[in-house]
Amino acid sequence: MSLEAFEVIAETAALQDIALEFIDGEIGVKPVPDGDRGQIIAWLQRICMQHRPDLWLFAEQGLRIPSYGNGDARPDGTLAPAEYFAGQGEWADSRGVLLVAEVTSFDRRADERDRVKKPRAYAESGIPLYLLVDRDNDTVTVHSEPVKGSYRGTRTYDYGERVELPGLDMVLDTEELKDYSR
Repeated sequence: MSLEAFEVIAETAALQDIALEFIDGEIGVKPVPDGDRGQIIAWLQRICMQHRPDLWLFAEQGLRIPSYGNGDARPDGTLAPAEYFAGQGEWADSRGVLLVAEVTSFDRRADERDRVKKPRAYAESGIPLYLLVDRDNDTVTVHSEPVKGSYRGTRTYDYGERVELPGLDMVLDTEELKDYSR
């Protein structure tokens, strides 16, 4: 299937409250974001603004990620300098991105997508940090130090622990995430 054909189908699906993704030439169906997922991204945005007002966390910003799917990804959150995406259009260069954040969906493909494919693709793109809020396990994982297509540093924290984001001078108090878990 071509990317153009997929985009027509995905636009129609959006009207039906389902989200489609196009990975490696195949269509996948995923749940639309729920309220708790939105709260988690808002929580992260608030923390980023408090600690680093020079950086903004952009929700659902399209990024060019050559080794992921068709070469594009829409992370749940993308941390970059405040004006970084101005003038870049729908799909932006990922080279100036400091962190991407993903919040797991409650679907069967979350393991492969969020824990395997995305860390590899983000590391290959040289994004310094990948933050995974894992609602299946009530954990937060920080992937850091991208080298040759993988992150050298990976540390997982339980909800409630303080999470340091290397190189960003930022600490996340994850106690509040307990309110958004099942």
